[in-house]
Amino acid sequence: MDNINLTELLEAVKEWAREAGEIQLRYFRSKELDIETKYNDYDVVTQADKLSEACIINHIRERFPDHDILSEESGEETHQSRWRWVIDPLDGTTNYSAGLPVFAISIALEDCHQAVLGVVFAPYTGEMFCAIKGLGATLNGKPLHCSSKDAISGAVVSTGLPVSKKEDSDNNLDNLCRVATEVRGLRRLGSAAIDLCYTAAGFLDGFWELGLHRWDVAAGMLIAAEAGAHVELFRPERPYSVIACAPGIYSRLRGMIE
Repeated sequence: MDNINLTELLEAVKEWAREAGEIQLRYFRSKELDIETKYNDYDVVTQADKLSEACIINHIRERFPDHDILSEESGEETHQSRWRWVIDPLDGTTNYSAGLPVFAISIALEDCHQAVLGVVFAPYTGEMFCAIKGLGATLNGKPLHCSSKDAISGAVVSTGLPVSKKEDSDNNLDNLCRVATEVRGLRRLGSAAIDLCYTAAGFLDGFWELGLHRWDVAAGMLIAAEAGAHVELFRPERPYSVIACAPGIYSRLRGMIE
């Protein structure tokens, strides 16, 4: 059980992600989509989240019954294994529930809490981002390389805001205002997994966000790092606060973010 062929396993994980994606597309922009709130009115979950999660977890339990699982909707299931699956079955639920096509499935496998395999699949666009630690990253089978930008004035970057943005003044708005005037473009896509993968692909030159969860970033951080992006966790009191960007703009972008 301890010896896993990650290259072979990657093909299976991609199929699990496609299956979850089919579920999501079935409900997308449908009147049958039930929407519930969690933390507050800004934090939502749909039955597509729950069905996608069940699909992925069932595959994991069937193949690896002793592995640990950390997933957004069902929390953590632990068997004290060195292997842990970290899942966001539908990253970008607010987009999804509103009918906006920026959402993704994120699946990572960790070995002793270090991501060694990552898959992020965007069902609407058909974009399949993958990485195995040490073997690089791909988009639909083609190698990924991050941006080579070295001037912040020519950069297009993205960020996000926490669901606690109204109650918590440490909500990233100050950083957003500082960065917005220095870059070519600032975007808010609404899916950290896609932000990280678009940074890996060079579609974005950088991304940062405060106070995310492990399931939001486990796969995407590996994919971005394997594509050559500078990837870093900062603000240890607010895990997981992440910055990922072209190495050439890192010092300038990081200098503006608190």
